[in-house]
Amino acid sequence: MARGTGETVRLLGLDPGLRATGWGVIDVSGNRLTHVANGTITSDAKLSLAARLVELERGVQLVLDTYHPATAAVETAFVAKDAAAALKLGQARAISLLVPARFGLDVAEYAPNKIKKTVVGAGHADKAQIKMMVEMLLPQCRTKSEHAADALAVAICHAHNRTASAYLAKVDATLRTGARRA
Repeated sequence: MARGTGETVRLLGLDPGLRATGWGVIDVSGNRLTHVANGTITSDAKLSLAARLVELERGVQLVLDTYHPATAAVETAFVAKDAAAALKLGQARAISLLVPARFGLDVAEYAPNKIKKTVVGAGHADKAQIKMMVEMLLPQCRTKSEHAADALAVAICHAHNRTASAYLAKVDATLRTGARRA
């Protein structure tokens, strides 16, 4: 997104989970954020793990096919006390990373505290604070679930941080190229 050009970029935020994966789509033009859509992809707990992952994959594909984002961002996993739960979350995260990447999108990852600090101003904000700020930053938005609110927060975080991340990646690549020439 070039500053001052009025170019609009569509971003997808994902809040991965095996039971429920939140998704949120926003358009970004300069510093203006516009809500496009949000929702939750759920899987049937009675199904096998593999079948649940397929449900998640199909849901993310449907969001990509419907809204055509230019880039995506996913919340990183927090350290869970339950190893089995952490493993399942990791598998859901893998789907959330894989499907957009397979569609050719760059996929960024943000830690929960980074997302909260960007959206709310405090790294330890609760779900209600996140939902309130998301709906304040996206006035036409009514979040469909706390997972969808979290996903929109991921997208908002990406909107605020992606330009800096792209710049730092270019600087890093330039430094590496310069180091090879020396």
